[in-house]
Amino acid sequence: MVNYWKSKVLPTIKKVFDKKDSKKTAAVEACKLFDDAKAQYTKEFEEKKTELQPKVIEIYEASSTEIKTLVKEPKEAGLKKHSAAVQKFLDELAKIEFPGTKPVCDAASKVGPAYLAGPVFFVFEQVSTFVVAEEKKEEAAPPAKATPGKTGEDTSGPEVKEKDIAVEEVKKEEVPAAEEASTCSTTAEPPKVEEVPPPAPAAEPAKP
Repeated sequence: MVNYWKSKVLPTIKKVFDKKDSKKTAAVEACKLFDDAKAQYTKEFEEKKTELQPKVIEIYEASSTEIKTLVKEPKEAGLKKHSAAVQKFLDELAKIEFPGTKPVCDAASKVGPAYLAGPVFFVFEQVSTFVVAEEKKEEAAPPAKATPGKTGEDTSGPEVKEKDIAVEEVKKEEVPAAEEASTCSTTAEPPKVEEVPPPAPAAEPAKP
């Protein structure tokens, strides 16, 4: 029994741990290399920002809800749980030559994204700048113009209604006054003209 344990079980356990250690070692080395090149990736990102934005937004919108959540709120637990989706997302970014994604993809395909939390979250942070900018742009968009109401519908606010009522009252007061003035002018009797009598004939001179 002891011999079986030494010859079969222990070598298997050792192989498993050696495999894990090799992954960790490779991940540590990949993270170190990535950290050394961070400044270069950041510079490339700033230079290609305008070109990358529409492509990144398209990839992001086509991604799962889990990936969108991780981009906005990076967490190692989520990285481990959704490692396959993360790998796919990184692959899509690598296709558009997103700065820093290629080495992360290569390393993640060997050791898994969960071992490369630092480099993966660095990429996600850069992606999130596009996402936040897009959301702010949508929030700042002007609201759609209100459709005018149908004939007979009152779409004005309370202040406009009060003004309309006041104007209507003034019109009603003006109309009777105008009508009264018109009636007076048409029914009033014309002024009487006094008749002047014709002049008397001149008296004939007396005969001698």
